[in-house]
Amino acid sequence: MIARFKQNRFGPIGIDIGSRSVKLAQFSADGSRLIEASRWDLPVPGTEKVSEAELDDRIVESLGQAREGRAFRGSEAVLCLNHRQLFLQNIRVSKAASASMDRTVQQEAAGRVPFPVAEAEIRYLEAADIRQGDAVMREVILMACHRPVLERLLRVVERAGYLPVAVDVEPTSLVRTYASQFRRDEDREVRTMYLHVGYASTLVVIAQGDELLFVKYLELGGKQFDEAVSRRLKMNLTDSASLRRNNGDRRNDRQDSEITRSVADATRPAVERLASELSMCIRYHSVTFRGRPLERFVLGGGEASEALLESLTKRVGLAGELSDPFRMYPRSGKTERTCHWDIAAGLALRESNSNA
Repeated sequence: MIARFKQNRFGPIGIDIGSRSVKLAQFSADGSRLIEASRWDLPVPGTEKVSEAELDDRIVESLGQAREGRAFRGSEAVLCLNHRQLFLQNIRVSKAASASMDRTVQQEAAGRVPFPVAEAEIRYLEAADIRQGDAVMREVILMACHRPVLERLLRVVERAGYLPVAVDVEPTSLVRTYASQFRRDEDREVRTMYLHVGYASTLVVIAQGDELLFVKYLELGGKQFDEAVSRRLKMNLTDSASLRRNNGDRRNDRQDSEITRSVADATRPAVERLASELSMCIRYHSVTFRGRPLERFVLGGGEASEALLESLTKRVGLAGELSDPFRMYPRSGKTERTCHWDIAAGLALRESNSNA
């Protein structure tokens, strides 16, 4: 994973390549001004199996379309490893191992990562001290990527005309977005659960200020919502996805009430499964990281909506708010939801002294 920066009047372009779209964001060098943000849907695959080469071609094309005619400056970019490319696991090591943490994590990774350690890029974050029986242990977030996967990502982005200057991961990017907003001393003491609900998965991050405590991917997202609507309304998957998105992207007062009710009924079991998984994450936090309770959650990602926020707030017992990674920046009267850019914004805000 790489990092190199130079002084510019504008920061790098944050590139978030999701399952259904690519998102780009760029700020001024000091992070005080939003230069541009763009989203471009990836071509929807048909029933045929798509090869890696064909998928890469589609991503290259979409990355070009997302930048064409927009106000982005330069070509330097910060990329992101997502759930498809990143092995991630919370582990516990002896507190006595702190002096040799690098070696300890490498040893732990050798028995856990699903590819040869010699071909892996391995990083870790130390979360907090916890008690396990009479022992004091260190909770560590282990992250690893198979090097050929990383090299493929770099090639794709370079083919699209960008110059990769850093590679980050979704969890740290997500927290960085909101650490830049919640900067008061009291904000740094608040524990928050950040949710990025995408098409293929949901990322759950629990953090205090900018310090990550817990990270988990849930195999539940928009794909399951589309499948539920398809089954309930007896529609093919493409039509059910279009119905759900076209109605959901409208303002509440312009949505078709019958469609809204049908979609809500169809997706309720999937939403309840998501809430149940989140409740287990909350319980893990309360048992493992004692001292401060979770106070809120922030809902973002392409599948975030007021309806999903309301449903989860009722079920998980926390105050929730809808993500707005651009809340600090004027947007010329635009009222569209900005939840899509929560990770891209964090990538674009990556500081020059970070190491990923």
